[in-house]
Amino acid sequence: MEQQTGFVEFEGRRIAYATVGDGPLLVMPSWWVSHLLEDWRDVGFRQFVEALARRYTVVRYDRLGTGLSDRERPADTLTLDYEVALLEAVVDELSPGSLNLFGMSCGACTSAVYTVRHPEAVDRVVLYGSYANGRALGPADALTAMVELVRSAWGIGSQMLADVFMPNVPPERRRALAAYQRAAATPETAAELLRLVFAYDVRDALSAMSVPTLVVHRDRDRAIPARVGREVAGLVAGADFVAIPGDAHLPWHGDVADSVEAVAGFLRVPPPAREAPAEGVGELSEREREVLRLVAEGLSDADIAERLVLSPHTVHRHVANIRRKLGLHSRSAAAAAAARAGLI
Repeated sequence: MEQQTGFVEFEGRRIAYATVGDGPLLVMPSWWVSHLLEDWRDVGFRQFVEALARRYTVVRYDRLGTGLSDRERPADTLTLDYEVALLEAVVDELSPGSLNLFGMSCGACTSAVYTVRHPEAVDRVVLYGSYANGRALGPADALTAMVELVRSAWGIGSQMLADVFMPNVPPERRRALAAYQRAAATPETAAELLRLVFAYDVRDALSAMSVPTLVVHRDRDRAIPARVGREVAGLVAGADFVAIPGDAHLPWHGDVADSVEAVAGFLRVPPPAREAPAEGVGELSEREREVLRLVAEGLSDADIAERLVLSPHTVHRHVANIRRKLGLHSRSAAAAAAARAGLI
């Protein structure tokens, strides 16, 4: 599948959005920082969105100040009401009869308020890695320190948050996520949006929701603990709660198939086929596994050579050996095999 991008004008500013698939609308309100083009280059992200797009037109957008949207973020726009208005503008641009919402992390807060304000327009809601009250996510001084670290030392701050969001992956993956965050927003905007994350309190909105709702949480999520997700499910009348194994915060990190399976029945999408790792993965040397992980991240032979301090010829030979051992004919197939084997 390929994504289509466009812009919606909102209060004199351009907001970038993307659609994938064909069917009823499934809108993913923006999370902390995002970048529509960089997201689409990630193997796990594409796997997750394409699974949902087998039934839906999946809609994402970069909130003001991030990604492809206008980068200036005035102080008076740093409110939850503004975030809901952004979501309303994107939905109005696409003019659906009705829609479904998939709210992740702070995007779940936007989803809850939108649903209460437009109950007749929303069919179903998934809240993934969600919370009700940002101030309850940690001691006030610790939350403030995180915001100021992002503002004053974006390189260290982005790496710290990458370590929290996906702790149990190879260091290269965490470094890639840190670089992605820095590409998605400036230090000042990232800090102010993180401060906004901690300021949200949607307990009243969650209690007022009246549409079918599924709450999903990884059981060892370090960014937002699973107990917080259970509190969300307890506030929404009739909501179901599903805990899945893992410690990655977002659904396209860690085991993507687990994330899709957790919501497949509720959203009526076909569950993903569980493919066995390609034969021969166990025969790869540690260096070949390292090269394969970088191939799966989309790096060229030259980029991998620079990263690992090897010659391009050596990297080319490693890639040829990997494909021979796995019986594969392309780099994309090797990347998919790496994902199935849990190497990324």
